[in-house]
Amino acid sequence: MTSRILCRVNRLLEQAAAARPVLGLDASTSIACLALIAGGKVAASIRRPATSHGAALPGAIDEVLAAAGLAISGVGAIAVGTGPGSFTGLRIGLSYAKGIAMASGCALVGVPSFDAMALAALERNNIEAGRLVCVVVDARKGEVYAALYRVVADGLEKLSEELVIALEHLASRITEDVMFVGDERAKDAAALVESRGHWVEVFDTGMLDLRGVCVAALGGARFARGETDRAASLEPLYIRTPEATFKPTSKNPAGIGTEGVWSIERKNSFGSI
Repeated sequence: MTSRILCRVNRLLEQAAAARPVLGLDASTSIACLALIAGGKVAASIRRPATSHGAALPGAIDEVLAAAGLAISGVGAIAVGTGPGSFTGLRIGLSYAKGIAMASGCALVGVPSFDAMALAALERNNIEAGRLVCVVVDARKGEVYAALYRVVADGLEKLSEELVIALEHLASRITEDVMFVGDERAKDAAALVESRGHWVEVFDTGMLDLRGVCVAALGGARFARGETDRAASLEPLYIRTPEATFKPTSKNPAGIGTEGVWSIERKNSFGSI
């Protein structure tokens, strides 16, 4: 079972203050989010809608470096969102981050994109402690990617690993008030949960302007602790194989409410505690 605390951004920046500057980027959605942190502060942050991340990322990185007044040689680490999300966006984002790391000699740090999304929503909302937060993004094929978090005094507690599941199965297992974070499928999940009498709120990806900052801050804190990744082994968090021949299991996931958690080790289905 997963249980991990994600600190608020100001605390993460404090943890990374003594480290060299960190460039963060996330291309897991149609909006590329980038930021650069240095000396415990956000030096620059941009977000750009992109029809092609491959074409947009080089210019966006140049823009954020220029805004921070820094050359790529001055970057100590690059933090990159690992997904889940768009297969193409993830491949491009990770490939570009690995290329920068190899060319410049800077460190590489992978950050789960859903952690950054959940934290960005918390930073933009006055969410009371104890509230459930569920990140939901379209996985196509009638399914969604999802992960559960709970607001605690100093940030978020990550309750589950990311998984892929049918939207109806997800909604049926949310048995309390919840904030959904994500794309149009998050709105669909909210409608289903609200119809069962629970309070819901939706914070969509278009409002997550701090996602790049959160990737940089989460990565910066890891970098400051000496926790980096090897380019050869860092892979996108696809959850399922990116193949058109994928077939869902014929068995229904084991039923639990939000008193239980999800486990990626149980083949991305719901499991008991």
